[in-house]
Amino acid sequence: MTRTAAPTTRAVSDQDYASIVHFYAGHGQLLDAGQAEEWAEQFTEDGVFGQNVKPEPKRGRVAIAAAMRKGIDAIEARGLTRRHWFGMVEASVVEDDVVRTRYYATVFETPSGGEPRLYLSTTAEDVLERRDGRWLVRSRLITHDGTPA
Repeated sequence: MTRTAAPTTRAVSDQDYASIVHFYAGHGQLLDAGQAEEWAEQFTEDGVFGQNVKPEPKRGRVAIAAAMRKGIDAIEARGLTRRHWFGMVEASVVEDDVVRTRYYATVFETPSGGEPRLYLSTTAEDVLERRDGRWLVRSRLITHDGTPA
């Protein structure tokens, strides 16, 4: 098997890395708190959210919020609590105020009165854009482990 050289990338500064990890912590907690609309506000207006298990990505903040609201309502109707855990974050500079990240995300699910269990394990790839001092998701692709990429 022939390996190709990894693309040349430049890691983000320590300060930017810390702010990106902080962004992801708040971003995941919004989702876990059922705040779909606030979570979607952290995408650019024309942001894209895709998953390898869905036929088409959601395009635009409004569509992303609507899809996430539908999912959160269904989860709550089933009496479940979900928690997202992001880790192993890599971040590299694309251009000024634009970074590409890759990280693992696991989702835990706990039924009311039940035991927590692992629901999903994924790899996520984002393009983040800094606007007015805050990070926004320009694009996100979630690849579910155990499924074709």
